[in-house]
Amino acid sequence: MKAKRHAKILELIEAQPIETQDELLTLLRENDFSVTQATVSRDIKELRLVKTLTPDGKYHYSVHAQPHKSEISNKFLLIFSESVKEIDSAGNMLVIKCLVGMANAVCTALDALHWSGVVGTLAGDDTIFMVMRDEHNAKELVVQLRQMIHKADE
Repeated sequence: MKAKRHAKILELIEAQPIETQDELLTLLRENDFSVTQATVSRDIKELRLVKTLTPDGKYHYSVHAQPHKSEISNKFLLIFSESVKEIDSAGNMLVIKCLVGMANAVCTALDALHWSGVVGTLAGDDTIFMVMRDEHNAKELVVQLRQMIHKADE
């Protein structure tokens, strides 16, 4: 039921500007979803909906867009390039060597970028271990990460 309700919420906010939780609650009820305001509030949080300013000066709910990898901030590039010492792969696995104490921070930032082909990551004090779907994904990510380091050096 929750999945259907979430799908309906996304459908509703794409179809029309919805400015308030109360307005969303009313539309859900009109679509045969018996919900409370608290449920709608939780749904908004779980779906990570944000209020976006429209050209007419009003706010409405929209889906929070994830930044594209090409929009990586200079701050992240700086932290990455200053913290990472070595990147290598073996088969479908990647190992990233960092300065002592920096692996967790770098790994958290990498995870937030949702790289394609990443199965999972594990960070220690100075090493990040990544499992990729296949060897091709691993080699491709090594190239991309090395380019990020060189881009920050420029």
